[in-house]
Amino acid sequence: MPAELVSEKIEKKKQRPKENAPAAVAKKVSAEGSGRQSSAVRAAGVQRAPQRQSSGERNEKQLRAKTPVKIIPLGGLGEIGKNMTVIECANDMFIIDCGLAFPDSEMLGVDLVIPDFTYVERNADKLRGIVLTHGHEDHIGGLAYLLKKINTPVYGTRLTLALVEAKLKEHQLTGKVQLNVVQPRRTIRMGCMAVELIHVNHSIPDSVGMAIHTPAGVIVHTGDFKVDFSPIDGGIIDLGRFGELGSRGVLALMADSTNAERAGYTPTERKVGESFDKLFAEAEGKRIIIATFSSNIHRVQQIIDHAENSGRKVAIFGRSMVNVITIARELGYLNVKDGTIIDIDLMNRFPAEKIVLITTGSQGEPMSALTRMAMGDHKKVSITPQDFIIISATPIPGNEKYVTRVVNELMKSGARVVYERMYDVHVSGHACQEELKLMLSLVKPKYFIPVHGEYKHLKKHAELAMGIGMERDHIIVGQIGDVIETNGIDMRITGQAPAGRVLVDGLGVGDVGSIVLRDRKHLAQDGLIIIVIGIDRAENDVVSGPELISRGFVYVREAEELMDEAKLLLTETLDQCNASALRDWNGLKGRLRDVLSDYIFQKTKRTPMILPIIMEV
Repeated sequence: MPAELVSEKIEKKKQRPKENAPAAVAKKVSAEGSGRQSSAVRAAGVQRAPQRQSSGERNEKQLRAKTPVKIIPLGGLGEIGKNMTVIECANDMFIIDCGLAFPDSEMLGVDLVIPDFTYVERNADKLRGIVLTHGHEDHIGGLAYLLKKINTPVYGTRLTLALVEAKLKEHQLTGKVQLNVVQPRRTIRMGCMAVELIHVNHSIPDSVGMAIHTPAGVIVHTGDFKVDFSPIDGGIIDLGRFGELGSRGVLALMADSTNAERAGYTPTERKVGESFDKLFAEAEGKRIIIATFSSNIHRVQQIIDHAENSGRKVAIFGRSMVNVITIARELGYLNVKDGTIIDIDLMNRFPAEKIVLITTGSQGEPMSALTRMAMGDHKKVSITPQDFIIISATPIPGNEKYVTRVVNELMKSGARVVYERMYDVHVSGHACQEELKLMLSLVKPKYFIPVHGEYKHLKKHAELAMGIGMERDHIIVGQIGDVIETNGIDMRITGQAPAGRVLVDGLGVGDVGSIVLRDRKHLAQDGLIIIVIGIDRAENDVVSGPELISRGFVYVREAEELMDEAKLLLTETLDQCNASALRDWNGLKGRLRDVLSDYIFQKTKRTPMILPIIMEV
């Protein structure tokens, strides 16, 4: 019944466009429901005649009370990255985004972090699909891991799905997942819900927000956005549609909070181009190396434009940079003249002052191309005083020390290095305070849920909403796992769903937990000592050892006295063991561990991990 109700409601809205959804929405959904007005819908009192509107509204409220909608964030609240939200209504649900986060400094050896999919797996029979807002890693990076568990249709814009397709290829999922390209202002049916995509500006083309039409009301999700009235690709954010939705009534707004602490407006991307004008002029006679995010296609376009205007060739470094630029060119999102981009093996055929290198490594990642150049480990590029290097990005929180290290090493090689603190070589892709207030004012939601950011960002965004008149009890600052439920009349947190982080280490997904991380941290801080002894079980006698092997604790040759005393202490301990004690290997290991641990701490004030190994002879 709810699915038919949405069809009938949107068909009715087609006839009254000044008060309801756009014609594009009505056309698609009414085509599905044409001529199928069920008795259940008629019983609900949903009529097409304007004079019956008040009766329909009364009955609609009754229906809403029976068909609650749940909003369940599984990532992206109280944290940066791994954005993922479930929208659920009756027996239908869909997912908004499925991203990853990068590990923090405590997650030793971990490659990336993805959301916990437990709730989705438990409700897989309800899942109707996944809708993506854009192609950044924090929104699509976890998708392949979910699709390996549950195969479901994926919806998004052209560029977003092209980037997804490349990821699926890496995970051997090519051709196994249904990818559906959807243009802004078009809708996707998700059972009893209809999802309408809305164009927004961000630091990657083809970004969208969405309006989710549910039996309880309209929920607007901005995705990552900013307001840019002069974007590089000419596509201005569809503020008109957001305002249109607001004028008709929006139940809830979920809005990007990343820059909620920043006053004013986010500058246009073209401001970076103005800085490039000056910097390319300063770099005359030098080779230019520019590091930026591989997904920032607008930035790459400006770099290529400046290279062509100054008669320079462009070489691309970094696997992700090569992949994204290749896809963007194939789809027409990058305009490049023939012959501008050259193979890196052909660079030496051109004068250095006629070359621009575009590379990854703007965050100081240890294995990135720029970092290897800085450390002198790159096979193709050596940094010299004739290099002019631009880091066109802001360090992500936690990466500052890595970026600083790379800058220092580049400067030691004599290169000129320019970064954001010196020039306007980067602008954010996220809305600042005035843009956030503009979105709130246009959409005019009854309820507000700040998303995408750490707790301080969500809290600040909530304060901005209250500052323009929203009631405190109509704002929900949630956390991952909260089940936010609404019947269209009120909205509140009614429970908790399984949520958290799943660590990916190599091919292992979820097999690294808190205990493993604790052990890795212990090893990193104090090292390891292995005790090796051999026991003849038949005779209950120690026939070899104890031998000590140290890794990351002390260099044995420089601490022979310490290790010899430790061996002597362990030998005395073994001599004191009777036959029964030698048969209890677990007890013996614990005793040896305790004796050595106490001795090492007394002598060094360190607590290395101690691992006794008993071999049967």
